[in-house]
Amino acid sequence: QVHLVESGGGLVQPGGSLRLSCAASGSIFSIAAMGWYRQAPGKQRELVATITKGGSTNYADSVKGRFTISRDNAKNTAYLQMNSLKPEDTAVYSCTVRQFGSDYWGQGTQVTVSS
Repeated sequence: QVHLVESGGGLVQPGGSLRLSCAASGSIFSIAAMGWYRQAPGKQRELVATITKGGSTNYADSVKGRFTISRDNAKNTAYLQMNSLKPEDTAVYSCTVRQFGSDYWGQGTQVTVSS
C-alpha cells in the first residue's frame, strides 16, 4: 500500500502564500504521477494540479499562474506552492499518487484564506 501524508496547510490572508507538501511512503516502486485536489464544503472535489514522473504539469484554470506543483522523485514528495491566495481557494487539499494504474489518496490538509 502507498501511504500519503500532506502537510503545510493553515490560515493565511488573501494575497498570501502557502506551500503544501505530500510525502509518499510504503510500497513505492514507480509513481507515474502525483497531484493535488481540493474540496470545499458543499462542493465537489476538483483538480488543482498534477505532475507526471517526467515533469509534465497540468493546472486548473482557476489556479493557473498562481500555483506551482513540483516533485522531488528522490524523496517521493510533491509540493504545491500557492501564491496570491484568494478566499475561494479555501478547501481541504488532498494529495494523490498514481502507481501501476492505481490511485492513492492522503488524508488532506485544510487551507483557509480569510481576512
